[in-house]
Amino acid sequence: RYQVHQSTEPTLDWSAADVLADFTFAWENRPAPKTEFRALWDETHFHFRFDCEDEDLVLPDGATAKDRALGSDRVEIFFAPDLSLKPYFSLEMTPKADVLAYEANFYREINWDWQCEGLQIDTHIANNHYNVSGSIPLETLRTLKVLRSREIFAGIYRAEFDHKPDGTVHSGWMPWVNPNTERPDFHVPASFGILELMP
Repeated sequence: RYQVHQSTEPTLDWSAADVLADFTFAWENRPAPKTEFRALWDETHFHFRFDCEDEDLVLPDGATAKDRALGSDRVEIFFAPDLSLKPYFSLEMTPKADVLAYEANFYREINWDWQCEGLQIDTHIANNHYNVSGSIPLETLRTLKVLRSREIFAGIYRAEFDHKPDGTVHSGWMPWVNPNTERPDFHVPASFGILELMP
């Protein structure tokens, strides 16, 4: 459970947000790079921010945002009305501001044509660090029925890729909540936690 504090200032004060840093390589025995998630809400929007240390950015070219995102280092948020995951909604966002948004039904029945109404994101890359921040209208979350009273079922993740010496790419997967699946898998109820909007 992560508490999302209310922002009442004209500009967002990220120092008022709780820091979520419980990201691990759940399926590998190696240290995870520093990854921090923060969220705030105001009268109209849910705001989020990821700050990620990354010594080796993997950002391939591709014809579409989907092509680029699936091969890239990225951060991800999944939202669901309930833990049946029928449906759930995904935002996969790269340091270059490519967004792969889709609606899905458990298990991995994906509608690639879905878009998140009103989503805005901003990204920044500097040296061995990148951040991805964004906002979603509360009305969108209510319409999708993922904002119930003050709680949201959400999965928060990082895909951390590395170039290997042979030129291939190693895919590392970092969930907030370890689902304890045999193989890497974010698309399961056990990888979700609760975001609670605090008054």
